[in-house]
Amino acid sequence: MKCYISKNYRKIGGGGDKAKTDVEAILQSMGYRNIGLRQRRVGSAVGAYFITLASVLKGVMSLKKGDILLVQYPLKKYYDFVVSRANARGAKVITLIHDLGSFRRKKLTVEWEVERLNRSTAIVIHTPAMRRWLVDNGVTVPIIEAGLWDYLSDSVPAVQNLAPGGRYRLMFAGNASPVHNDWIYQLGEAVPSLDLVIYGGGIDKSRLTPGIHAMGYVDSDTLIATAQGDFGVVWYGSSLDEGAGALGEYLKYNAPHKTSLYLRSGLPVIIWNQAALAGIVKEYNAGICVSSLRDLPEILSRLTPGDYAVMKANAMSLASKLAKGSFIADAVSRAEKAVD
Repeated sequence: MKCYISKNYRKIGGGGDKAKTDVEAILQSMGYRNIGLRQRRVGSAVGAYFITLASVLKGVMSLKKGDILLVQYPLKKYYDFVVSRANARGAKVITLIHDLGSFRRKKLTVEWEVERLNRSTAIVIHTPAMRRWLVDNGVTVPIIEAGLWDYLSDSVPAVQNLAPGGRYRLMFAGNASPVHNDWIYQLGEAVPSLDLVIYGGGIDKSRLTPGIHAMGYVDSDTLIATAQGDFGVVWYGSSLDEGAGALGEYLKYNAPHKTSLYLRSGLPVIIWNQAALAGIVKEYNAGICVSSLRDLPEILSRLTPGDYAVMKANAMSLASKLAKGSFIADAVSRAEKAVD
């Protein structure tokens, strides 16, 4: 039996929970069975805790020798228990990594996290850089790369023409708080000729410049169909010249879910050239890799309508794959062969 254990998801509109519920839907399409409780969306923290606990207990009791269990990581306090019970019952475990606790939030030591992950039979990650980090730090089980997070939605990307005069509009979706992404306000001040459309909360209205357009929060399905912009910006931190801070540094290793949101919206991306996903953006010619956001005026001024049309077409082609769950399905299929 190929299976997974569902849980309670408190926030589905975007980000981590969206990625995890999409994975569950893709697994179902591949013949995986949910052996826990049905997927729930209870907002209460207490209710969520007991629902997930009950789902985990039900799931592990259903495992049998030879089963393949896919576990999405992190599973917080339940991961060690689930994997140990799966191993004890003779099941094989594929761990699909979303985030590393020792890297992003520093909640685990590297040694402890590697020890946990080595209890899996195989691991699915997204980038070559993450693979290298895991191997360099002692992971010994097979590692499969997915490339991009899929982004399931029935929405159809909007068809838009370039702004008058060929002026490209940049779009950012996420937390616009200066604490997390001060580059937004620095860019508005340093390059006032750029239009930057922001979807999300945390806007510091006192620092808005004429080129920054705050649109507020929009759910992902609506955003895909109505996104205003020509490029999605994949950038974090407090610097225009690099990914700065913990999130910015993490760009070197992880695959931000917002990259897939932009591509699913049919938008080519602008991404730091040291980011882990820069390679796949180059491979598909689906955007621009830059060392500094300060270089954008010059780079965009050299970009011809034909060049942009090619990147736009490639982004639309990727949007179709992301909508079908192609990247995760392919990676999971390869992981199944690795544990056979």
